[in-house]
Amino acid sequence: MFDMHCILFAGGKSSRMGEDKSLLPFGGFPTLTQFQYDRLCKLFTHVSVSTKTADKFDFDASFILDPEEVAYAPTAGFVSSFRAIEDERIMVLSVDTPFVDDAVFQSLIDADERELDAVVAKTATGSHPLCGIYHRSLLEEFERMLREGDHRLGKLLASRHTKYVEFEDEEVFSNLNHPHEYQQALSRFYEPNK
Repeated sequence: MFDMHCILFAGGKSSRMGEDKSLLPFGGFPTLTQFQYDRLCKLFTHVSVSTKTADKFDFDASFILDPEEVAYAPTAGFVSSFRAIEDERIMVLSVDTPFVDDAVFQSLIDADERELDAVVAKTATGSHPLCGIYHRSLLEEFERMLREGDHRLGKLLASRHTKYVEFEDEEVFSNLNHPHEYQQALSRFYEPNK
């Protein structure tokens, strides 16, 4: 088990899905969020769900709420998370990446160093900012970004001491952004040989 706080980001707008993807059924659970929370609780000593409202979920969890006045943006989740917990670093994962596994988390943790600001997963198609480790050293910058409405995580990471960990398997980082991707993920989840 990883002695670390993992934050599951489930406060997105889901505009491309056409409905709130965090509430879609998945893996035998009523919602994708509950599926993710359950499996992450088996891997990390502490898990919280970052969201705009906890009312939409009907399971018990540690919820960290985004500021009400803020639009849908991961920067709000980072600010709220670092304000809510005292840890110097957090692991983050987007709710719509159900195939990221313990081997990925282990690789990110192994690559982390005290002097870094972030450790982020990367594949041939690009970086995956919502799969990585973020240090408290970024909080002030996240607060500035939130105030200014600047939500470009990639730009922030490029300007700070970020280490990118390369992974070959693109499928592990599959995002469920569109309905067809959700259907593919359901099929893949129930076909363990894939």
